Amino acid sequence: MRKILGGILLVSLLSLGFVDQLKDYVSIPRSITVFETQQTSITETIPTNTFTTNTKEAFSVQKDEQQLNIQGENAGDGEVVFDLAGFPVKKVDVKVLPDFKVIPGGQSIGVKLNTLGVLVVGHHQINTVEGKQSPGEIANVQIGDIITRINGTKIEKMSDVTPFIQNAGKTGDPLDLVLTRDEKEIKTKLIPLKDENDRAYRIGLYIRDSAAGIGTMTFYDPVSKKYGALGHVISDMDTKKPIVVEDGQIVRSTVTSIEKGSNGNPGEKLARFSGDKEIIGNITRNSPFGIFGKLNQGMDNGISNQAVPIALSNEVKEGPAKILTVVDNDKVEEFDVEVISTIPQKFPATKGMVIKITDDRLLEKTGGIIQGMSGSPILQNGKMIGAVTHVFVNDPTSGYGVHIEWMLSEAGIDIYESKKQQKAS
Repeated sequence: MRKILGGILLVSLLSLGFVDQLKDYVSIPRSITVFETQQTSITETIPTNTFTTNTKEAFSVQKDEQQLNIQGENAGDGEVVFDLAGFPVKKVDVKVLPDFKVIPGGQSIGVKLNTLGVLVVGHHQINTVEGKQSPGEIANVQIGDIITRINGTKIEKMSDVTPFIQNAGKTGDPLDLVLTRDEKEIKTKLIPLKDENDRAYRIGLYIRDSAAGIGTMTFYDPVSKKYGALGHVISDMDTKKPIVVEDGQIVRSTVTSIEKGSNGNPGEKLARFSGDKEIIGNITRNSPFGIFGKLNQGMDNGISNQAVPIALSNEVKEGPAKILTVVDNDKVEEFDVEVISTIPQKFPATKGMVIKITDDRLLEKTGGIIQGMSGSPILQNGKMIGAVTHVFVNDPTSGYGVHIEWMLSEAGIDIYESKKQQKAS
């Protein structure tokens, strides 16, 4: 009977013209995530009773006119149920996370990736007695394939391939190749052919076993020393495909000059790896959200080494913010930006924000967002909200940013465990 009365009341509200209020009520999210010290609010246009259940007193709820304020207290979860005339009309799952902090980066870093096997970046034709041919093409080896094994032996670098080619030339036996293509294993046989110009046997493939470049450190966890950088995947410059990483290293780098960006022509940081070439960390993952690994030691950005809280995507607001980056030598500086738009994302996505450079000094120096700036941490109201990722080609003053929560997830950081260790230390 109570449910019937509740249903009748809802119909009555609609008939009385409360359509907009009901729409607002329906728009209340089904789930909310907050930190222990964070408060979030829900607009409640229709008066209801609320009932809560939560573990470890994870959160508290207070009503304030047409606002329902949810205050995070302790890590845990629960739910808020909205009851109208004895009829439950909405349930919101609430998850409270530990008040986790990271140390912002901003430093220019040199990146070296070693591929999982050797990467095929092109075909070339060999002058044979029967004309120009590419053994690789004949064997259906495609650009972007990764050669992981030859005749059952693991291939790690280009020099591993040469002995097999020479031996096959002597015996005339085909090479048994194992390839990785679009995360699938492919097997094929390749017969090296003799080049009539230099009488050497060749496979008709251009291959590469490593890649190098520069980027910007985004953050690291002071406890685990796990870090995130770049904010986007590293792709091979020839195949345009993401590089599948076996391992890699990061070193310090020094910005030597700036190629200023303009409409239709993105600029670039020109940099060199620091002279000592000291390896400051490894690379274990190259994903759409950046590169990740573990530092050998902490990194000083020269501005502040204090850990700052992170903001989830639903906390980020349109308005002023800051980025940390290097435009001269190895000095990290703070510059003004504006968050033009932001999307409260429920699922990982690389383009969560649009930012615009507003700092006159940075605009004069770079023209806006330039290559090598990817990974520059974005901070707002004392919290890290994300990293710079891509520039708009036709408007170098603006570009995309990725929300920090997705980079933390890719870094393999367990917020609960790291928080325990932070408290212990």
